[in-house]
Amino acid sequence: MAKIIPFRGYRYDAALVRDLSDVVSPPYDRVYPDVQDACYERSPYNIVRIIKGKEEPGDGEAANVYTRAVDNLRAWIDGGILVRDEAPGLYAYHQTYEFGGERLTRKGIVALGKLEPERVHAHERTLKGPREDRLRLMRATEANFGHIFMLYSDPSRRADEAAAAAIDGREPDVVASDADGNDHRMWRITDPEAIEAVRSALDERDLYIADGHHRYETAVNYMRECEANGWSPGAPESFDVRMMTLFNIDEPGMSIRPIHRLVHAVDGFDAEGFLARAEGQFDVVRHPSMGAMTAVVASGPAHTFGCVAGGHYATLSLREDVDLASLIPGENSDDYNGLDVSILHAGILERLLGIDAQALEDQTHVTYTVDAAGGAEAVASCAEQLLLYLRATSAAEVVRVADHGEKMPQKSTDFYPKLLTGMVLSVMEIDKGT
Repeated sequence: MAKIIPFRGYRYDAALVRDLSDVVSPPYDRVYPDVQDACYERSPYNIVRIIKGKEEPGDGEAANVYTRAVDNLRAWIDGGILVRDEAPGLYAYHQTYEFGGERLTRKGIVALGKLEPERVHAHERTLKGPREDRLRLMRATEANFGHIFMLYSDPSRRADEAAAAAIDGREPDVVASDADGNDHRMWRITDPEAIEAVRSALDERDLYIADGHHRYETAVNYMRECEANGWSPGAPESFDVRMMTLFNIDEPGMSIRPIHRLVHAVDGFDAEGFLARAEGQFDVVRHPSMGAMTAVVASGPAHTFGCVAGGHYATLSLREDVDLASLIPGENSDDYNGLDVSILHAGILERLLGIDAQALEDQTHVTYTVDAAGGAEAVASCAEQLLLYLRATSAAEVVRVADHGEKMPQKSTDFYPKLLTGMVLSVMEIDKGT
């Protein structure tokens, strides 16, 4: 259930950081080396120096990306770069962006959410490496930087209306843009009646993690460590809550992109042999171009995938007589078995390429991209062996699978645009009894 709590967030001082766009960043998992370089160049106070700092020669236990992260956080707070809001509040967060030829606005509410893993629905499996990395950062900094992107359903839109009324006619307190030119605006909500209206509207709503599974699991693991140490919360901002942004799926503006798979390091891979093997369970059709292939994926039969390999553009459409329960191992719901990403992982990655769940966990053969054209170029240059192109998962599919208590394969959804890190932060207060 959505047990949300107002908090005193830390925000960049606009008098010292005149353009917030210079100090925010994408979530840590989208901070690729070129993005990291760009963030470093934009400002000495860019949040990426904390959430995903650069490794330096001689790094070890005494000095590393995590020690530098906490040093930066403390220095920026002590130097007034980051300033704590005087009163607890919620934060209305609006993202305005272009998608599919439309200009849309997605509206959310930033709050602290009580960590109740048994009541929060996760829909994706996570990977060991990112979990360990995020936990080390949380231990060092005792702070929340990125958001947990949460979904809930409320056709009556009570929370949305209460937040809208609280910010009506006001200029935003925080304004930034991302690298794609999307607009991000945030308003503080401190009126007690407005906060209570939002809280009561959300109180009995189920929550679904849309993005931030690693961050949520990390927060839960850290809470359990703190409890095992005998520590207790020292303020509303502590280890038993996590900063999250809640979006109503019954509001307009929800967009999801597909995450395509790039395959590499498969011994003896041969494009012709792969397509021949696929014909056992898929109807394989070759196309003259990338555009022709993607058009068929968009409008073709259910469970149709694109394939770029060895100079070929092809579509693989699952045959209607294939039994999904036999194709996909485990006791799964029909909703889970009907996901394109479930079929791709079981029917293509594992059965045709020998890439099983352990290989995915070890990250030895598959990388993920939302840039299909870039993925095709990587295959053409032989940097990758195969691009597998998917349709997007819908928000309704996310909710249905999560309601069964099931988790989709990792990287099943890409909610667009991402929530910027650095718009507001939450620093924990912990009573350690010393």
